[in-house]
Amino acid sequence: MSPKTSVLEPLRVRVRRFQFIVGLGFLALVGGSVLSVSLAMRLSARVQTLPLGFMRVLMAVLLENLWVLGVLPLLCYGAARVMELKPWSTAAGSATSGAVFVLALNFVQSGADGLWLGGLMSVLNLAAFAVGIVLSARAVKLGRAAAAQQTVKAQAKAQERKSEYDEFLRAAEQGGERLEQREAASQATPSEQPQAEAATDTPKNPAA
Repeated sequence: MSPKTSVLEPLRVRVRRFQFIVGLGFLALVGGSVLSVSLAMRLSARVQTLPLGFMRVLMAVLLENLWVLGVLPLLCYGAARVMELKPWSTAAGSATSGAVFVLALNFVQSGADGLWLGGLMSVLNLAAFAVGIVLSARAVKLGRAAAAQQTVKAQAKAQERKSEYDEFLRAAEQGGERLEQREAASQATPSEQPQAEAATDTPKNPAA
């Protein structure tokens, strides 16, 4: 590896991490939007029957920000299970990237007035955005903890298999040693028999 490549490698890692975070926010926005539309169509009649206007506004805010309150934390948890991520930078970066797409769409549809509508709706949207960041950061921490626990279990299982293999190897070595001892004993026995027979065939000296 050339020195120039080694110097640029950390920068490339940061760029790839930034791209991943942006893609995570965009994916959460798309998935959350599809889910929000589906739920809004099913719950529209019930939402209209709510007695208080504040409850209807709150339900609308929850459905509109479902991508950051529910989908993004799930994606962050899943991503943290397979790769090492920083909780707050990942949560804030992905949520911000998704919010930028939302603001861009609002700007295209309504101009500058669509960036901030004002009133209770905008305040609740901002609060939901902050809560979504906290939930996503928490999800990253939980994902990393689950991944670490899984790694510990895998290491313990590998160590257990290694112990079983070592025990099997020792048993095989002991069996080989016994087999060698038996072969040595079987080879020594025929060589001793002629000597014993020669000793028994030797005539005894007659008595004087």
